[in-house]
Amino acid sequence: MAKAATLFGAGTLFDPSHKLVTSPFFSPTLLAWFRASVALYTTAMLIFILAYDSVVTKDAGTNFSYFTFLTYIGICSYYWASFVQTFWYIRRGFEGYPLQSWGKTLQILHLMLRNTVLTFPIIVTIAFWTLVATPSSVATTVNLWRNISVHALNSLFCVFEMLLTNNPSPQWIFLPVMILIIGLYTALAYVTRATQGFYPYTFLDPGKYHSVVAAFFFGIVIGEVVIFTLAWGLMKLREMKFPVRSTGSDDIAIEMKEQDRDSV
Repeated sequence: MAKAATLFGAGTLFDPSHKLVTSPFFSPTLLAWFRASVALYTTAMLIFILAYDSVVTKDAGTNFSYFTFLTYIGICSYYWASFVQTFWYIRRGFEGYPLQSWGKTLQILHLMLRNTVLTFPIIVTIAFWTLVATPSSVATTVNLWRNISVHALNSLFCVFEMLLTNNPSPQWIFLPVMILIIGLYTALAYVTRATQGFYPYTFLDPGKYHSVVAAFFFGIVIGEVVIFTLAWGLMKLREMKFPVRSTGSDDIAIEMKEQDRDSV
């Protein structure tokens, strides 16, 4: 178990430099505030979508069949989780955060969720604006706000974690896991067709697109590989440009506290 955990980035000492709860550009307090803001905004957006679709379009239940909606839930979940860890990091005087002492399974699951946030939103944004969007997508105020929030700001939240925090570059072992998730979602899309009578995305309809459906799927998989590789490269460059020292010593804790006071 220990060797497997190490492969997934959850070794004996989990995040000893506290990279998951710090930023090279601003204090942990500002990072916590931003993560809390995104968590609250995405939560409000999810509630609005479900409420609006329940009252107006009468199809709220279909949202859970869309990769976009599931990915947005992932963003919301990640930002709540990362906010809580960052908050407790501050409360503990920059000496550590709860996830470091939790079981390896929870640590790996957190890293897996983080990796979905680093790549899936960009796939959603590209796929929506190139394959799915129509003039009606931005024709009304509600549609404009909804689609900007879910299909544009989602990638902004992704890039923030990628470039403006000390998040380490993703472990390569997570790449096949991300591809597996995409494959499982594709299977879910066909289960949706069989049980609810519609395809979440028309480009998955073999009756309409025939053999091109396979090309769409492999195109998305290739896109995931490219985005994962770019994320890894950009985060590696950021780590080289802004290296993180160990935060276990007293002098680093004092430095963090001084940064925190300056940001208040």
